[in-house]
Amino acid sequence: MCQVLKVSTSGYYYWLQHPVSLRERKEQELVEQIKQVHEQSKCRYGSPRIAMELKERGINVSRPRVARVMQKHHIQSIVRKKYRVQTTDSSHAYTVAENYLNRDFHAAGPAEKWVSELTYIRTGEGWLYLTVVLDLADRKVVGWALSETMDAEATTVAAWRMAIRNRPLFHSLLFHSDRGVQYACGAFREQLEGMPVLQSMSRKGNCWDNAVAESFFKTMKTEMVYHHKFATIAEAKLAVFEYIEGFYNRKRRHSALGYLTPCQYESLLYNQAVAA
Repeated sequence: MCQVLKVSTSGYYYWLQHPVSLRERKEQELVEQIKQVHEQSKCRYGSPRIAMELKERGINVSRPRVARVMQKHHIQSIVRKKYRVQTTDSSHAYTVAENYLNRDFHAAGPAEKWVSELTYIRTGEGWLYLTVVLDLADRKVVGWALSETMDAEATTVAAWRMAIRNRPLFHSLLFHSDRGVQYACGAFREQLEGMPVLQSMSRKGNCWDNAVAESFFKTMKTEMVYHHKFATIAEAKLAVFEYIEGFYNRKRRHSALGYLTPCQYESLLYNQAVAA
């Protein structure tokens, strides 16, 4: 057997007398558990989120240990590329709203403060535009729209309509965006008429005024978009749907939410409201 396997006889007997230690077995079990979480996140998670996921599964392990094991076994997050912020061209004649949000990204409850932004995704068939509306209370994407044009009806209006269907307004709402034409035009502002909504807009060329929405696009692009070459628009649409509805809202742990997912935090806020 040693000849067939090309190992020495002394090495074989040493292996018999020195079985794998308990520590090594436990580390191998941890490696498999880390790999499972890593693969389920489609290789998007690094050590902080993997450690939190393991703790929720009843596996008590620290983030530094997870990081050491991942480094030792060459398990890495795919999030590597830098994200370049793209500001909106606000060269239009429409009225621009004041910046009422003023970088206060805290919200006590759902439908109190929403932020919105628009970005683009390259495909082999041309550009695909994505508009999102996020609730600052739980960072959930409550409304979104995909379009092949930048018309307000297909972008901001469509995303707004989904948002109010998913999360109806029962009190006043602060709605913040950049000062792009899709938010300043009459078609979008007509949607807000008669509703308890105060519109807010970022200062010119200042992406930090809408940092939460910008951060969402950075996360989505570095975790998903940059790792795909979409041959068709249909392929890109399916990937965006899977990311937002299948992963981000339901599974992705958010550092601003104490590493809960948006859906978990939404349930927490609901339970607190019922208890009150």
